[in-house]
Amino acid sequence: MLAELFFAGFLTLAPPAARVPFAAPARVVTLSSVDPCRIYGSIFLETDPRRRNQCFAIVYVEPETAFTNLMVYKEDNKLFADQAGLWAFTDARDFADYRIFVTENRNLADFTIHYTDVRSYAGCRPQ
Repeated sequence: MLAELFFAGFLTLAPPAARVPFAAPARVVTLSSVDPCRIYGSIFLETDPRRRNQCFAIVYVEPETAFTNLMVYKEDNKLFADQAGLWAFTDARDFADYRIFVTENRNLADFTIHYTDVRSYAGCRPQ
C-alpha cells in the first residue's frame, strides 16, 4: 500500500509530457483506391446490389474501347489468367480470387472495362 502511494505521488510530480504543436495532416490525393492493373485470376461478377459492400471493386462495362481503364480477355482456364486483364470467370462466389460488382451507373464505378476477343490486347490502357 505504501509503495502504491509513493508511485502515485511520483507520477503526479513528474514533469508533463512535451506537447507537439498542432500540424495539419498531409493531404493525400487518390483518384481511386483500386488499381485495375493488379486484378487477374478467377473473378466472380456480382450483380446483386445488396452484396456490393462485400466486393473488392465496382466496375462499369464500357461499350467503347476508347474510354476504358482495362481491356479484359475471358480465359477458360484459371491457370492461364496470370496477367492483368486476363480473367477466368467462375460461378462460385467463395472460390473466386476477386469479387467485382458490375454497376449500370458509370459514376459509381472504380474503373471501367471492355471485353476483347484478342488475348494480346488484354491489359491496362495507358492514361
